Amino acid sequence: MQMAGSVRLCLNRYLDEHHISRYWLAKKARIEYPVINRYYKNKVVRYDSNVLAKICDALQCQIEDILEYVDE
Repeated sequence: MQMAGSVRLCLNRYLDEHHISRYWLAKKARIEYPVINRYYKNKVVRYDSNVLAKICDALQCQIEDILEYVDE
């Protein structure tokens, strides 16, 4: 049986490319900084759709801008 790929956050790349701080995003999205930091460092085991929606809204981006599918 072939293994499925995985979904990986690339929020760090997006924020770095757009010169946006985690602090700014936390304030704008009204999400606690430690949560944003976990998403930034890709330390999240289960993605919260509400958090992802707030991040996309704050950044005015699409979900594919901060998530990617990696075929393994």
